[in-house]
Amino acid sequence: MRTKTALVTGSTSGIGRATALKLAQDGTRVVVSGRDARRGGEVVEQIRAGGGTAQFIDADLSEAGAAAELAARATEFAEAAGGSLDILVNNAAIGAGGPTAGTEESIFDRVLSTNLKAPFYLVANLAPAMAARGGGAIVNVSTLAAERALPGLGVYGASKAALDLLTKSWAAEFGPAGVRVNSVSPGPTRTPGSEALGDGLRQLAEQAPLGFVADPGDIAAVIAFLVGDEARFVTGEVISVSGGRTVV
Repeated sequence: MRTKTALVTGSTSGIGRATALKLAQDGTRVVVSGRDARRGGEVVEQIRAGGGTAQFIDADLSEAGAAAELAARATEFAEAAGGSLDILVNNAAIGAGGPTAGTEESIFDRVLSTNLKAPFYLVANLAPAMAARGGGAIVNVSTLAAERALPGLGVYGASKAALDLLTKSWAAEFGPAGVRVNSVSPGPTRTPGSEALGDGLRQLAEQAPLGFVADPGDIAAVIAFLVGDEARFVTGEVISVSGGRTVV
């Protein structure tokens, strides 16, 4: 069976890191990407220590040009290994919070650039080649805040709600050529980025039927399923992984 190659953005920590490790464990070559070379190197070393294949590519996804460059470098890595870039996980994001009044334009622009523009141009640069080969899988990492209005998370939630709409649009655009596109919408998850919420993370989790905070691996497992062949009939979906928060 041909070995697939995946690009996972923002995979130096949290959900992205867990996803990179899970995909590598499943036999996929992984391009680890992020801004922190030290942490990226640690993820790559862990994958290689487990017998997998990985490469770190540094990227600050705040501009369309950076997304295009990352797509080109990831494709080059895949082709050098005798394969192709088959999987894209758009995980990199900025989770800025705060009241609407007083939100600086620079913060607004960076959130939209990282959370929406970067995935858009990564898909623009990678999905056509997937379609030309007759297949591929893309997963966008969204958030509960894209569906449930959470005070202080308006800009962040709006960026992810737009990404969920793009998920459906891309599924319609590239589906006839065999490319599947889905979103995963995590609920409260214990990551370095969520530590700032303190006890609020637990309180948010307790509002859901299952009542506990997820580990990054819980989200990574769903992402791994969606990019795998067992999910070949799933596309255009926003999959909530929130402990049941959307039902209450």
